[in-house]
Amino acid sequence: MRIGELARRAGVTTRALRYYEERNLLAPQRSESGQRHYTESALDRIRVIQELFAAGLSSKTIADLTPCVVDGKATPELLSRLAVQRDRLDAHIADLTRTRDRLDSVIAGASANMRTETPCKQGDSA
Repeated sequence: MRIGELARRAGVTTRALRYYEERNLLAPQRSESGQRHYTESALDRIRVIQELFAAGLSSKTIADLTPCVVDGKATPELLSRLAVQRDRLDAHIADLTRTRDRLDSVIAGASANMRTETPCKQGDSA
């Protein structure tokens, strides 16, 4: 099928499909005139790509992971590599939580400062 039909059936734009191709996420066949042609399996691949993007993975990570999907099914290696990505995300969330807690402490200190009516010095704001 051609790019327009694939885009319509997958619910994406042709621009998205070209982006997937640029990032080596999708590889169309080319006609002699250079037109892109896709097999039916491209629909499944696009769904996997979209699901991985929605899960917060980068196009580089997705390009590394998509060979671990065989006939639309996850391999044990894919599951392992996705678990590693989840662990990275958990660590990032923990870092952000600690940062937020520190900011809450700063806000509490600043609020106490307001109650004592100690004025801010000129140029102390961000």
